[in-house]
Amino acid sequence: QVQLVESGGGLVQAGGSLRLSCAAAGRTFSSYAMGWFRQAPGKERDIVAAISWSGDSTYYADSVKGRFTISRGNAKNTVYLQMNSLKPEDTAIYYCAAVRGLRVITNPSNYNYWGQGTQVTVSS
Repeated sequence: QVQLVESGGGLVQAGGSLRLSCAAAGRTFSSYAMGWFRQAPGKERDIVAAISWSGDSTYYADSVKGRFTISRGNAKNTVYLQMNSLKPEDTAIYYCAAVRGLRVITNPSNYNYWGQGTQVTVSS
């Protein structure tokens, strides 16, 4: 089993920044691509960003391109989401997820493990 624990959410004013972290623990964490998803009330869970196992390949939803950056720690068992120029429409619960494999994966149904989620609220 793989456990994912997110941190770093909170309340921020529009235009501000937050950095989310996701730490993976459990059995040998090797060859897992990872992603960040978000879900606003009454909406589906959507991809925000994803990163390959090596960290060399990334994907961003159009709505966050140029504002958010996904990265992995040197040990590859931690993934970060740096969020800048936040907007009220970024308000959601943000989830970290992991999928066995090397490539970037964008479909949430393909992910094997999920964190508990962290709330991000952006006030106008």
